[in-house]
Amino acid sequence: MRDAPREPLDPRQALARAEAGLPVTIRLLDPPLHEFLPKESAEIAALTADMGKTVAEVERTIESLSEVNPMLGLRGCRLGIMYPEITAMQARAVLEAAADATKAGFKARPEIMIHLAAKVGGIGANRENPGTFFYENLMMGAQLLEEARVHGIAKFVTIGTVCAYPKFTRVPFREDDLWEGYPEETNAPYGVAKKALLVQGQAYRQQFGMNAIYVLPVNLYGPFDHFDPSVSHVIPALIKKFEDAIEARADHVEVWGTGNASREFLFVEDAARGIVDATEKYDAPEPVNLGAGFEITMRDLAELLQKLSGFEGELRFDPTKPDGQPRRCLDTSRAEAAFGFKARVSFEEGLKRTIEWYRNNKNSPH
Repeated sequence: MRDAPREPLDPRQALARAEAGLPVTIRLLDPPLHEFLPKESAEIAALTADMGKTVAEVERTIESLSEVNPMLGLRGCRLGIMYPEITAMQARAVLEAAADATKAGFKARPEIMIHLAAKVGGIGANRENPGTFFYENLMMGAQLLEEARVHGIAKFVTIGTVCAYPKFTRVPFREDDLWEGYPEETNAPYGVAKKALLVQGQAYRQQFGMNAIYVLPVNLYGPFDHFDPSVSHVIPALIKKFEDAIEARADHVEVWGTGNASREFLFVEDAARGIVDATEKYDAPEPVNLGAGFEITMRDLAELLQKLSGFEGELRFDPTKPDGQPRRCLDTSRAEAAFGFKARVSFEEGLKRTIEWYRNNKNSPH
């Protein structure tokens, strides 16, 4: 077994490791949740950067994280630096920028890591990229958890996915049912890759005494979501369709599937609060669900978004397109008992805020 140094690598050492083909620390956070990180953090946090960003873009990302956010700021946190998901070829620009940031006063001494990054998309993206979704999510998470162990990280928080649950699961989904069957086919590569990180965390706890927890949020939505049709999930996809139809004065909007499948949705602010609460108060090896405690059919969702957007045309459901998993609704009693979690933002309020955000930002890069 490799020695497990207590002190993390500085950026220059990380760069040397990357150039030698060795793993380096992985990207932990991706918009939209990066906005919930504060300037003052218990070394939780970090530079967020996508692969391929230039040094200047990375520096701007560091600057964008300079404001204190009450969610973690009130808990006495201060900002550290983490490195994005990178390959050896992509390491230099990002790590050079990270080294400059370190000189400016940032510290790469995390005590807690929250792994939020993922290669994700809706049903279409999952069908077109099953190998990519499996490999990138597995490697991203497995290497990060190993690096956290090697560097003596005190607590590691993996954010899983509702896609890890079996296709036909008793509703509401209970954490103990996670292994009762195989995930829905279109999401299985992604779901299995993320579920493997639960096993890795439990194994590391057993062998190394590592405090690794696993949080399972239901489908998320809210400001800063991805509205690109090639990767978007159902709520941002439908919001964009309705807004485009209104602008084009179209007479109908097409909706994938029969409309009979159901989903549960959690507003991003509730999800962020739940993740912070779990990080602070939950230390058990068993996975824990985060959800809003309701489900809605795709037909009812489409009709609600149509009403809120003001589109007056026709909804046309396309049954030749997949529905995905028949139903999704989580039992959140474990989260409520363990750290008092309950969703606060009503579904209609969250949708209104998401639509408003999209209207104000659809022509701006974000």
